[in-house]
Amino acid sequence: MVVVMAPDATDEDIAAVVARVQAVGGEAFVSKGLVRTIIGLVGDIDSFHHLNLRTLRGVADVHRISDPYKLVSRQHHRSRSTVWVGATIRVPVGPETFTFMAGPCAVESREQALEAAQMAKGAGAALLRGGAFKPRTSPYAFQGLGAEGLEILADVGAATGLPVVTEVVDARDVPVVVEYADMLQVGTRNMGNVGLLQAVGTCGKPVMLKRGMNATLEEWLMAAEYVAQRGNLDIVLCERGIRTFETAYRNTLDLSAVPAVQAVSHLPVIVDPSHAAGRKDLVVPLARAAIAVGADGVMVDVHPHPESALCDGPSALDGVALRELATAVRHLPGAVGRKDATALVRPS
Repeated sequence: MVVVMAPDATDEDIAAVVARVQAVGGEAFVSKGLVRTIIGLVGDIDSFHHLNLRTLRGVADVHRISDPYKLVSRQHHRSRSTVWVGATIRVPVGPETFTFMAGPCAVESREQALEAAQMAKGAGAALLRGGAFKPRTSPYAFQGLGAEGLEILADVGAATGLPVVTEVVDARDVPVVVEYADMLQVGTRNMGNVGLLQAVGTCGKPVMLKRGMNATLEEWLMAAEYVAQRGNLDIVLCERGIRTFETAYRNTLDLSAVPAVQAVSHLPVIVDPSHAAGRKDLVVPLARAAIAVGADGVMVDVHPHPESALCDGPSALDGVALRELATAVRHLPGAVGRKDATALVRPS
């Protein structure tokens, strides 16, 4: 069961609902989004029905949710959500717009990160993605610059006017990443890391949650529920390909997941064709397909010198491929009723 609070509900109104639920032995999890607050209830549903929660000041509605993911379900939130990313510049990710995110898979140096960011912005990107912490399949592969990479990303983001999206891989690193990033990314290898999900749920910044390479849609949404249950409804889901028997490309991009998830969850859904394909020649066609299927954005790798990249060089765009993608993200979203997110960017 969830309690939907009115937009003008006060902290006292929310506390009154929580107190009444706790009085009958239930638990109440408060999750705040940009527009409204939702309180998820855990306990004896029958006892909640006798509380007359709808009569409390500030309560807009009460819903009994059959989905196992209560807070991210569309059963109580018919319209899909928009997540705003950034502090000084606010970029929307949601159903009215198409948001292009780009940048280096890994920050290797200040010069490389700045050049990649300039390439991304020149191609029309509204958000800068970049990796400071890089969990890799091989322990001998480049693992990122860590805190130094975060500082570089923040400086480059400020210089180019692009809010920063970066991955956090350990719950202990959340406080330091929050200092530098505008959105925290939970990668595919950590989708089921409950401690990390709970930590980013209390971080106060938007979260991008990538689908695990072996995860079902329900498992993906239940991971999002862990974030929401800790108070954070500003979640963007990212489809990045799943592991199948096919070996012609790195992962199989499950584009059917985009409309399927949008039908059951109010959260925005974007696509990462770079990590799905693992091949530069497939990134632009997959990005076009993502736009056509209704994705709320795409995120791609950009590198000034892909041949010498320390991470995922074969899938990084430059030159002709990046210009082709720029053309696609400039012209195709309008055909499916989307506005360019950069047109709706707000100063804080």
